[in-house]
Amino acid sequence: MTVRVARWSAGHPWRAIGLWIVFVVACTVLGGALGTNKATDLDQAARDAGTAGRVAHAHGVSPPAVENVVITSRSGALPRAEAQKAATEVAAALRTMPQVAKVDAAVPSKDGTALMVPVTMSGDPLTAKDRVQPLRDRTANVQKEHPGLRVEQTGAASINKGLSELIAKDLVRADGIGFPVTLLILVVAFGALIAAGVPILLAITAILGATGLTALVSHLVPMYDTASSMTMLMGMAVGVDYSLFYLRREREERLRGARHRDAIEIAAATSGHAVVVSGVAVIVAMAGLFLTQNIIFTSLATAAIVVVAVAMLGSITVLPAILAKLGPRVDKPRVPVLWRLTATRENPRLWRALLRPALGHPVITLVLAVAALAALALPALGMNLRPTTADQLPRAIPALQTYDRLVAAYPSQSTEHQIVVRSAPGEAQQVRAALTDLAKRTSGDRLFVARGPRPDIRSSADGRVQMLTLSTPYGMNSGQARDAVKELRDDLVPATVGKVAGAENWVGGDAAASVDFGKQISERLPLVVAFVLGLTFVMMTLMFRSVVVALTAILVNLLSVGASFGALVLIFQHTWLEKPLGFHSTGAIVAWIPLFLFAVLFGLSMDYHVFLVSRIREAAQAGMPTRRAVAEGITGSAGTVTSAAVIMISVFAIFGALRLMDMKEMGVGLAVAVLIDAVVIRIVVLPAAMVLLGRANWWPGRLSRKAPARGERISQRVPVG
Repeated sequence: MTVRVARWSAGHPWRAIGLWIVFVVACTVLGGALGTNKATDLDQAARDAGTAGRVAHAHGVSPPAVENVVITSRSGALPRAEAQKAATEVAAALRTMPQVAKVDAAVPSKDGTALMVPVTMSGDPLTAKDRVQPLRDRTANVQKEHPGLRVEQTGAASINKGLSELIAKDLVRADGIGFPVTLLILVVAFGALIAAGVPILLAITAILGATGLTALVSHLVPMYDTASSMTMLMGMAVGVDYSLFYLRREREERLRGARHRDAIEIAAATSGHAVVVSGVAVIVAMAGLFLTQNIIFTSLATAAIVVVAVAMLGSITVLPAILAKLGPRVDKPRVPVLWRLTATRENPRLWRALLRPALGHPVITLVLAVAALAALALPALGMNLRPTTADQLPRAIPALQTYDRLVAAYPSQSTEHQIVVRSAPGEAQQVRAALTDLAKRTSGDRLFVARGPRPDIRSSADGRVQMLTLSTPYGMNSGQARDAVKELRDDLVPATVGKVAGAENWVGGDAAASVDFGKQISERLPLVVAFVLGLTFVMMTLMFRSVVVALTAILVNLLSVGASFGALVLIFQHTWLEKPLGFHSTGAIVAWIPLFLFAVLFGLSMDYHVFLVSRIREAAQAGMPTRRAVAEGITGSAGTVTSAAVIMISVFAIFGALRLMDMKEMGVGLAVAVLIDAVVIRIVVLPAAMVLLGRANWWPGRLSRKAPARGERISQRVPVG
């Protein structure tokens, strides 16, 4: 298939290029016109907490969006008169705005260090961040009139607005660094400017097309905040890598004497086929995340699948057309020294030297390498997972700095629990009495703090749904907040509203959502792992007609993933690189990162594994003994794999330098994993294991029984590589 597509594209280059441009432009225009449907907090919540939020929102009892204007002194004690004047001005400025439902009286903190003006926004709280900017502007105007005070606004809407702005700035920053660095690496890899520019061009167009397609798909699968980052991350990594594999093989065949068109077809039959298999492997691995039934995983998986599919499509369709149109000009203009280094067919001595331990002493090498990776993986056993919370968000967001001051002065503003009850309209009074009783039982309990003189109970217009809000003076992921959820679910709710006949009840809120998220992932983890491992085994078995190759791929990938998880724990949970990476450790890993990394790494590692094992298989089919086939296969593709790995590591490392902890952990985790995979696994573990297995590598295929004839042509020997 890849040869037929390449043959048509090379024979009709302008048509192929034109169709690709039309595809990218159409996706971009349609996606921009419809916009991206972003996942809300309700979409992200799971189990009981998710149900509580959805029922409350559907019946209009969910808490409205509340912004708090916090007034504190820049130095010394708070001047009461000036602070009260600023509070009066804030209230007057905001009260008349259409986005504001009401402004409450200013509330002084118990310690007298702050004055808080609660502002209730009108409209749907889920869309408050899109309407909060005018409020922030008016608060800023009051701040200008009182330079000796801090007049600051915070709240969920302001924080979410600031987070979106930070992500957008960081993506621009990543682009500004990532593409020049990638281009520089490609110039070193190819020694020619045009050849280096082609993969960048494909990656950019793939990202543009995938961004538009993702916007379209988002109306079926709402997108998590960092989905755009995922499109950029994966688009740069696989878009460049796929082109690199194809271009390097095409050049290799030309250097062997093949005509330009023949070289394109051989590259399509070998590297093109490997690209398809690798792309499908990534897609299959990411598809496993849909089994979590959580919007965070499904949206990120969707973004990754779309961009990988688009990059894969471009590499087997428009890339042959570009190469056919450029002809020998693809190697112009040449960088003198680099060109001489990259245009040789000789295997570098460096790679043979690096392979010498694995080939000469496979048992010792394999045991030592596996032991080292297992030791690195050990810290992963103590991995502590927490959902992303305010304490993990970067303080570069001004609203979060204000939030810290708010929580310090008003502990009751920390964590909220919502008890949502749905009953028949005739039971409304009984439910309200039970909720009031529940609120009284929390009085004096160290896990709860009073919100006011009366219970905070909201009722729907038809009386069917009522919600009680309680507060805990601890962070949502603290042990105390989790204890409060447990006490509510196991004791307080069953003893009160649980006794109302026919009534349904759920405990929601941030702490409950955190608890439920962890339970959901724990339950779904075995399904995801089994899905990814099972389909990887089937794909590798079918591709190489070898059960042993498939099992080896799974085992070495598990070893690589385990080692990268251990490194992730050491870096972020144990603060090993806290200062160099510019973050403050919370003693935990963002909860969705490990499972997501597992799927991504299993998919991406197939790039190198398929490419290397295919080249080894080529050599084995040519009649070489296993030891020599391993040496020839790895040294013959070492330059390409190294270049691809360096590009991936640099791209991922750039995302590790971003300020959002989710992106930082994902970028560093991927960079470390690719480094381990490309260096330790592919140069040490894999060759040592294959040398020890010998012809058993190819069992039950014919290569495990006898050597093929030596005179077979590459294009006939194997359709991959």
